[in-house]
Amino acid sequence: MDETVAEYIRRTVLKIPRDEIKMMLQKWGFLSEAQLQTLNFRQIKDNISQEVVQLCEENSADIKQAAVLDIIYNHIYQNKRMWSVYQMKKSGEELEYFDITDFKKKFKGRLRSALKNVTITFKEYEDNAIWIRVAWGTPYKKPNQYKPSYVVYHSQTPYVFISASVLKSNLPLLCQALIVASNYHDIREMELRSHSLNSLKDIVFKRYSQNFQTYCSKPLQGENVEPESADMRIVQENRSEKERIHRLNQELFGSGPQPKLEFAQYKLETMFKSDPKMGVLDKKEPFRCLVKFSSPHLLESLKSLAPAGMADAPLSPLLTCIPHKARNYFKIREKKGLFPESFVSP
Repeated sequence: MDETVAEYIRRTVLKIPRDEIKMMLQKWGFLSEAQLQTLNFRQIKDNISQEVVQLCEENSADIKQAAVLDIIYNHIYQNKRMWSVYQMKKSGEELEYFDITDFKKKFKGRLRSALKNVTITFKEYEDNAIWIRVAWGTPYKKPNQYKPSYVVYHSQTPYVFISASVLKSNLPLLCQALIVASNYHDIREMELRSHSLNSLKDIVFKRYSQNFQTYCSKPLQGENVEPESADMRIVQENRSEKERIHRLNQELFGSGPQPKLEFAQYKLETMFKSDPKMGVLDKKEPFRCLVKFSSPHLLESLKSLAPAGMADAPLSPLLTCIPHKARNYFKIREKKGLFPESFVSP
């Protein structure tokens, strides 16, 4: 077994919590049950990793087997990576039968036609998710196994979740391979990012329910009440206001926890209004701006603004519609004719 493969397996095992090493090795399936029985999982992790490497040497492990173990680790600890959502587009509405073998062949062929030194590994999961691990090299260097890109593609959907490596220059190659393999003709980033892959799936697959209506504020009812004292009236007004904010928050965000979204952005376009006499603008052109939001838990942060007294209730639809606007971003750009024929890195 190659020394670089042995070292990579050793480092991968060291990343795994000791109590979970046996479970992940069983999921890996490269070592037999008899070999696993010889391992002492109660010793320090460094010794465990060395024993695992010795067993892998007996089985003549190569980098592809080592990459599968890394996929299993990242599938379980997917929140350690930052994920971005991409949406692909077909030229027509026709539905095609998805062939996983054909997909893998086309993906590998497209990527390796552009870059020879690349390691590509696939692993399929029960929820129709195909995990793809790509370790990038250069024309003169072997692939760097410690800075791979990860792709999660759900067959029969136009959505792809990508956790890119430090080498962002390889992103156009990755996207081109995806659209060729999946028979799409265009791909664009939806401008949603998060460490929580499941939350991003909830948003784009509409497994998360959020209302997008605009509510009119209702006047407080305290003016029609005749309490015994001014203090009682203040208490009643505060209670009524809290109940109103709670009700509107429930209507806007629902009662369940929000998907963990950490980044979102979309473009706004409006007309600039000024006094014609001032002559600020000679031409009536729209005012454009890019709105970016970021937070460790963006939707929960927005949900807490009104109860915390930091914003009026109901919140502006510009805030509450972030997931909705991101889902529609692709369609809006398409209608405006902003898509070129081939992918351009955003």
